[in-house]
Amino acid sequence: MRILIAGAGEVGTHLAKLLSRENMEISLMDEKAEKLGDLDAEYDLLTKVGSPTSIHDLKDLGVNGCDLFISVTPHESENMTACLMANQLGAKKTLARIDNYEYLLPENKKFFEAMGLNHLIYPEVLAAKEITESLKTNWMRYHIILCDGALELCVIKIRGNAEVIGKPFSSGYFSHGKYRIVAIKRGNESIIPQGSDEVQVNDMVYVVCTHDNISFMREQMGKNEHEINNIIFFGGSRITQKAVQTLGRDKNIKILEANRELCEMLSQKIDNALIINADGSDMDVLKEERIQDTDAFVAVTDHSEANIFACLAAQRFGVRKTIAEVENIDYIQIAEGLDVGAVLNKKTIAASYIYQLLLNASVLNVRNLTSADAQIVEFKAEPGSRITKWAIKNMGLPKESTIAGIVRAGEGVLVNGDTQIIQGDQVVVFCKSHVIRKLERFFKE
Repeated sequence: MRILIAGAGEVGTHLAKLLSRENMEISLMDEKAEKLGDLDAEYDLLTKVGSPTSIHDLKDLGVNGCDLFISVTPHESENMTACLMANQLGAKKTLARIDNYEYLLPENKKFFEAMGLNHLIYPEVLAAKEITESLKTNWMRYHIILCDGALELCVIKIRGNAEVIGKPFSSGYFSHGKYRIVAIKRGNESIIPQGSDEVQVNDMVYVVCTHDNISFMREQMGKNEHEINNIIFFGGSRITQKAVQTLGRDKNIKILEANRELCEMLSQKIDNALIINADGSDMDVLKEERIQDTDAFVAVTDHSEANIFACLAAQRFGVRKTIAEVENIDYIQIAEGLDVGAVLNKKTIAASYIYQLLLNASVLNVRNLTSADAQIVEFKAEPGSRITKWAIKNMGLPKESTIAGIVRAGEGVLVNGDTQIIQGDQVVVFCKSHVIRKLERFFKE
C-alpha cells in the first residue's frame, strides 16, 4: 500500500511514524525542510520538500495511483485543494484535515465525495468528543463507549480502598462474569493480565463491562459517584468551544481565557457558559472563581506545561476530575507520573481515526488509548474466518492482545477461554498497536 502525507506537523509526523512500522510505502511532504529533519533516516519513509498544491511536486512525489493521499497541513483550504488535485492526478482515495464543522454534516458527505474528497477529519472535534464522554463520570479517568453502547471501557486509577487489590487472576475472584480487566498500566509498563498477576495500588486498570454492571464494578474498585455539574475550562480553544456546545445547558460552565479578543468572540458563539477574561493558571483567579466548588477542571490551552500544572493546582484545591490536553508526546508520561487526571492528545486521536481507514473491512472501529500505548479494536467475525473455528483459549492469539467481549444479536457479552465466537459477532480486542495486522488475519476468510 502506498500512502502520501502532506504536512509534517504534529498529526502528519505522528501518522507517518506510526505507518512506517507497517509494510507500507510512506511518503511525507512539507514546504519547510526543517520540519522533515532526519525522519527519512530514522524511519522507513521517504521525505520531500514541496508544496501540496503544486502539480509538479505532487507528480514528483508519485501521487498517480497512490492508495491514499492525506493532507493535514494547518490550513483547511490548502488541504482541500491538495486533495482535489491529488484526486484528479490519480490518487485512489483522499483525506483532508478541516476546521469547519459544517463540512462534517452527513448531508454533505456525497457532495464532497463527488468532488474527490473521500474523507474529512477535524481533530479538535474528535478531541472534544473525548472530553464530553470523560465528563460523564467523576470516578473514571477515561470512559469509551464500544459497539454502539453494548459494551463500555472504563479506565480507573486504583487507590488503597479497592476490593480488587492483591487478588490473583487465577484465584477465581474475577470469574463472576460482570466485568473483565483487560489490561493494567503500572508505571511505564502495560500488562495483559495472566493467572499470577494481581491488581496493585496506583495501577491504572482497563475494564470492559456492560452498562448494567458498572455500579457493581465501581464499588469493587472503591469508587464513589458524584455528579459533575460545575465545570471550569482553562483556554478558549476550538476544542473547548465544541466541547462546551456539546455539553448543553444543564451544566454550570465557566471558560477562563487570557486573550480579550478571543473572549469577545467566544461570548458571541457560546451562550451556555460564562466567559471570563482571566488566566486560568493564576492561583488568585482560581480562588476567585471558587475552584474548590468545582467538580471538573479541563485545561486545553496551546501549552502542555500550563495545562499539566493547572490541573495539578486544581487537584490541590480538591477538584475530583481533571483533564489536560498534552500535545507534546514526551510530556504524556510525565503527566501520568504526576497523577494528572485524564490526558488528551489530539494527534494520536486523529492518527487512530486515519489508521482505521487502512485496515481490513472486518475492522469496525479503532480507538487509541493514549495512556496505555495501546488500542481497543472492534472486529467483525466473517463467515469461515479463523476466529470462528476454535474456542478462544485454543486460538493462538498474538501476545499483547486479549479479547474483552463480544456483541451477539445486539447484546454485549463478556468472554472467557471457553467462549466460541461465531460468524457475525462483533469482537472487542485490547492490543498493542503493532499487533493489529496480525489480528486481522484471524477475522478474514
